[in-house]
Amino acid sequence: MTETSRRDRPLALVTGASSGIGRELARELAGRGFDLVVCAEDAELDDAARAFEESGAEVAPVRTDLRRPEGVDQVWSAVEAGGRPLAAAALNAGVGQGGPFVGTDLVEDRSIIDLNITSTVHLAKLVLTDMVARGEGRVLITSSVAATTPGTYQAVYNASKSFLQSFALAVRAELRDTGVTVTSLMPGPTETEFFERADMTDTRVGAGEKDDPVQVARQGVEAMLDGREKVLAGSLSTRATGAATAVLPDSVKAAVHGRMAKPGSAG
Repeated sequence: MTETSRRDRPLALVTGASSGIGRELARELAGRGFDLVVCAEDAELDDAARAFEESGAEVAPVRTDLRRPEGVDQVWSAVEAGGRPLAAAALNAGVGQGGPFVGTDLVEDRSIIDLNITSTVHLAKLVLTDMVARGEGRVLITSSVAATTPGTYQAVYNASKSFLQSFALAVRAELRDTGVTVTSLMPGPTETEFFERADMTDTRVGAGEKDDPVQVARQGVEAMLDGREKVLAGSLSTRATGAATAVLPDSVKAAVHGRMAKPGSAG
């Protein structure tokens, strides 16, 4: 591929791209002809980047911790170094932690806030300011079906996703008529490393049936590129459940979530 033809390819950014939904978002975008800037903090990123290159994408991997402001700046510097406008961005990096709030470590709680909320807002400010100045661009923010439910035994995580949901839809409304759209991706339980990392494998939700991250990513990318407001992603049953929760009282949703996420509930 010549340099001219390479630069004709659109550029996309994906955070949390080493595994799970983020990896599949990047793979989906590579398959659709995007070159990539991908970010994660773990060594799995190198393997993921090689897989994306096999799809024909030029890939710039950035291994950094987005909880640190300088980590966000490092990612944005990699975007700017490519010399091409960013056509799409999937702000997907996130982490969770299960357990009763008074029993979890404050360091872990703050880590969730720093990664899920603070880094997303920081990076969105950079990405969207640039896109609006150019009058074009697509952004996908990974929220969750959890955004609609008080997160009993996942209090900080669900609250972080509620923030992202509100943030994505509010900024979307502000950017109407700019040529830039923001889409909220709302997956349900998905077959990723999330539950293991969140110490939730002994819960009903952690041990239960989960959706395919390939399907979730495909639905998310399609919604983003179409400029849709949000997408309840995953299987038909997950989407139906997500739609049903919108009409339930918060007290009922909190109780149901508690039965699914309580430590030891899988047994």
